[in-house]
Amino acid sequence: VRRTKVYEEVAAQIQDQIAQRVLRPGDRLPSERELVDAFGVSRASVRDAIRVLELAGLVVPRQGEGPVVRELTLDSVVSPLASVLLTRKDLLADLLDARKVIEPAVAYRAALHASEDDVHAMEEILERQAAKVARGHPSIDEDTAFHYRLATAARNEVILKVLDVLMDLLREGRARSLQVRGRPRRSLEGHRKILAAVKRRDPDGASAAMQDHLQEIGQILQGMQGS
Repeated sequence: VRRTKVYEEVAAQIQDQIAQRVLRPGDRLPSERELVDAFGVSRASVRDAIRVLELAGLVVPRQGEGPVVRELTLDSVVSPLASVLLTRKDLLADLLDARKVIEPAVAYRAALHASEDDVHAMEEILERQAAKVARGHPSIDEDTAFHYRLATAARNEVILKVLDVLMDLLREGRARSLQVRGRPRRSLEGHRKILAAVKRRDPDGASAAMQDHLQEIGQILQGMQGS
């Protein structure tokens, strides 16, 4: 069982105060001395805790005031996650699993909520993708655009931001997989099946089509890693 370091416990308690709005955006954190007395820890532990909060995007140092609680935005929540994942290349399988959890649900919601503009935009993206596939050109931009527009149609800002991060982190692997013989055309067909279900307003069909699409991607990437 991992022992929690003192500074991590201090950071967690301050984070709880921020989450519970005891400390609000714009509030200055108590001074180092006040935090030392409040938690009964050393100055070094307090400084390390504040550093953790800064890296997490929860507080920001301000000249003449010390650390101040930030207004939480999606970027301030998701960006630290992205920074961690970028340093952990061994998490590729976990990133792919995350897509398998998130994207079928995205497709399901898109089939329920997509507007005519969303559908039209996705049709245009697939037309561009088809043209590139026919010419034998890379279509990573269109691949990304399709998944992003599908997430936009799901009408959930948190899902959209998380998926944006995942797609960006997986971009290199996806670009390589699209160079596998026959893969670009299969990707296009997968997108067409998803969009067809969205246009039918068939959430279960859209979710199943996305699961099949991601399963194929995963198999190709695993084969590339093993080669």
